[in-house]
Amino acid sequence: MPAPDPVADVIVVGGGSSGCVVAARLSANPDRAVLLIEAGPGSGDPGPLGLLPVGPRSDVAATYPVELLPGHSTTIARGRVLGGSGAVNGGYFIRGTASDFRSWPATWSYSEVLPYFRKLETDRAGNSRWHGDDGPMPVTRIGRESMHPVSSAFLDACATEGFGYAADLNAPNADGAGPVPLNAVAGRRISTAAAYLEPILGRPNLRVRTGVVARRVVFDGVRAVGVEAEIAGELRLLPARQVVLCAGAIGTAHLLMHSGIGSAQHLSGLGLPVVADRPGVGRDFGDHPEVTLAYRPRLRVPRNEHTAVLEAVLEVDGIEIRPYTAPFAEIIPGVADPDPRLGVALMRPDSRGELTLRSSDPADPPVVRYRYLASAADRAAMRSGLDLARGLLASAAFGRVAAGAGPSPSETFENLGTSMHLSGTCRMGSEADRDAVVDDRCRVIGVDEVLVADTSVMPVVTSRGPHATAVMIAERVSALIEGDASPAHDAQGSGRV
Repeated sequence: MPAPDPVADVIVVGGGSSGCVVAARLSANPDRAVLLIEAGPGSGDPGPLGLLPVGPRSDVAATYPVELLPGHSTTIARGRVLGGSGAVNGGYFIRGTASDFRSWPATWSYSEVLPYFRKLETDRAGNSRWHGDDGPMPVTRIGRESMHPVSSAFLDACATEGFGYAADLNAPNADGAGPVPLNAVAGRRISTAAAYLEPILGRPNLRVRTGVVARRVVFDGVRAVGVEAEIAGELRLLPARQVVLCAGAIGTAHLLMHSGIGSAQHLSGLGLPVVADRPGVGRDFGDHPEVTLAYRPRLRVPRNEHTAVLEAVLEVDGIEIRPYTAPFAEIIPGVADPDPRLGVALMRPDSRGELTLRSSDPADPPVVRYRYLASAADRAAMRSGLDLARGLLASAAFGRVAAGAGPSPSETFENLGTSMHLSGTCRMGSEADRDAVVDDRCRVIGVDEVLVADTSVMPVVTSRGPHATAVMIAERVSALIEGDASPAHDAQGSGRV
């Protein structure tokens, strides 16, 4: 019989992009005992930026069956390793825009969150009003002289079509075509496990346990007292005074429902006890639908494994155009698509999805329905984006690398996929809002000592990929837990807008 686990002051569930940040920041207090649990293995080598180890045989990713629209099912992958999806993705590290935060509570306005964006990064290329220069996460961009020929031709095509150049896509409301900010150095991605966690693993008040699968938060009444977890096939209680969920928008919502927090009708129908009736858990999540356009390459363009999957993008009118630097068959092991592609993504979609439980067994994956392109406005926006992408493909500038477009998607939008930016399954709001799951300090409403610090809490998915915003959320929630909502950025200027 294993010895009982010591009581942690805080258990952080999930060692991904957010959880590594929370564990590092909270354990900076030597009087606080912190336990970080992660279902996957340790982080190890971050790997080359141009390869995404998320294919069907990956040992560092979890896969989920999902329905993008009725009759169109697929599988998505999320990182299951220290560093999470930030350890296996393409390194895209663009912040949410200033206008995105107008949909968040006033305490999360752009002026309020900017200090945390600055705190988390070292980005010496941008205006110091917006950027930090001594944070854990390195932010870099590929210079035009070093870009892959596809990226360079794409930026030239955007310029000839009249789109402005955006040298810093992490400026408050940057639009146009420009280099992608990357959480990478010398062609290798730097996850929060590498940036935040690994340097402080020697702290005596921090324990990191991998291969530990959280199954539910355990309550005494409405107060959390720990986490029930599966370790080497055995269920164990890991006791704690406070629980911070950082399992990602899928994992956190799934875990909350199995812990008795969610729609009472849904939980009761599966025979699960109800601790707090919060019908918003899993409801109305957002993500960015993407349709890709294949094209015929004019020549074999050289690329190595350190070349970023995306070096440049165009942001215009809620559309993001993505010139991938190689076919997916070369980027993701086990994927058979040999064609080079331009991606067209809706960054401010109307569509909202829903995540529900499949059964009362926490080992069963949830049911995830995206309901993409359900609105006429989304379908019109996607058509507009595809027309824009076709125009870029047909330009003389892009003709340096493309001999012509392949078959175009029809009104049924063949090649529809997802950006895997799922957010908002446990959205932030007021206690009076029945659809809100956490308050503006990210405390789960209706229970005590449970917080959420990942993309689950986003009221609306940001109009850029969520990775940088996820790290910001973790920074801010950590500061809120500390009772200090004003980090040492004041000495550098607030950068208020």
